[in-house]
Amino acid sequence: MTAEELTSIIATGLHCEHLALEGDGRHWYATIVSTEFEGQRLVKRHQRVYATLGAKIDTNEVHALSMKTFTPAEWAVRTPG
Repeated sequence: MTAEELTSIIATGLHCEHLALEGDGRHWYATIVSTEFEGQRLVKRHQRVYATLGAKIDTNEVHALSMKTFTPAEWAVRTPG
């Protein structure tokens, strides 16, 4: 799985205002900003992202995905101007 493929899968299943992805093809690190995270706790946010991957996790195409998830307001506080 390439970064472009994984980015496309996540972005297709989840409206992202910002999506940054790094990884080696099996282990991935994502920063995701979405209005869909508003009012959700961390576990629900991660479950929402994993839901976009569906069978890719079950078949081990994506072995590991570490993520930081933010609402747009949370992201605005973390990023300068």
